[in-house]
Amino acid sequence: MGNNTNNYNGVLQKPVGSGFDATSTASEVIRGIDLSGKTAIVTGGYSGIGLETVKNLVAAGAEVYVPARSIGKAGKNLEGVPNVTIMELDLMEPASIDHFADQFLALNKPLHLLINNAGIMWTPLRRDGRGYESQFSTCHLGHFQLTARLWPALKGANGARVINVSSWGHHSAEVDLDDPNFDHQPYDPSVAYARAKMANILFTVELDKRSQVFGVRSYTLHPGAIPATDLGRELPEDAFHKLGVYDETGAFRHDPYNGYKTLEEGASTIVWCACSPQLADIGGVYCEDTDVAPIDTEWNGHSEKFVMTKGVTPQAVDPDKARKLWTLSEKLTGIQFSVE
Repeated sequence: MGNNTNNYNGVLQKPVGSGFDATSTASEVIRGIDLSGKTAIVTGGYSGIGLETVKNLVAAGAEVYVPARSIGKAGKNLEGVPNVTIMELDLMEPASIDHFADQFLALNKPLHLLINNAGIMWTPLRRDGRGYESQFSTCHLGHFQLTARLWPALKGANGARVINVSSWGHHSAEVDLDDPNFDHQPYDPSVAYARAKMANILFTVELDKRSQVFGVRSYTLHPGAIPATDLGRELPEDAFHKLGVYDETGAFRHDPYNGYKTLEEGASTIVWCACSPQLADIGGVYCEDTDVAPIDTEWNGHSEKFVMTKGVTPQAVDPDKARKLWTLSEKLTGIQFSVE
């Protein structure tokens, strides 16, 4: 085990020279990596980049469990993919998360890879049964609870990784630790999404700091803007245009170096975070374009035209925010996540 390092204040946010880039695909990244005997869980692993990730992990020999809110849809999309077990899970239902975790833990399997990929984006204001805003509940709190409940299996792997799929969207707003659920302010779908995605990064930073002594490392990433997913299913057409997803001809833009990617390119950074030996002694980092990303010093929040700058904002790797979000998440979920 390497030195006990952490990514507080982004001290580890430096590209490692992975040899891959924005155009790399998941299958290129996983080439030569043997995952035989390894167990993975991929939330949202039945559509979009989640499905692409599952296919690549299976091809490398892993056994994969896919939690799904819609068992029927998952079964259809994963038809013909071997070594996959679909289990029911709704990330907005705490009892459903507990039930899934209990079922998995009862298998007595070590968990080598937990890929927290499921998410929703820019949805109208909805609340879960506790009254929590749906994007924060699904993208962050549900995964926080799931990771906490699966901790014994992660610890038992003697070398595990937790991947929290974030987004460039974290640039657009900071986590509001005083009003995370829009109880005291007007709701804005894009702000709610940005906050949830920043929470993914802060959670990763703190989880890695606490868990690495047990051989569990954590990573987070921006996969790219990928039109071919279910993520934007509730987005109005003009939102896609604002995000630059269409080119002048009205076709989906394929421009990986500027962040507009195919599913295969989008899944590459997930798979790299999950499997790359180059990350053996580093964790808690935000990655993009199949490498560790730098700190973003360019973004000022006010460009005339939407441009995805590169890197992670300093606010998303702030140690004070990371610790406070952990405490808040424990309070909101009622789960004491003691990493021990």
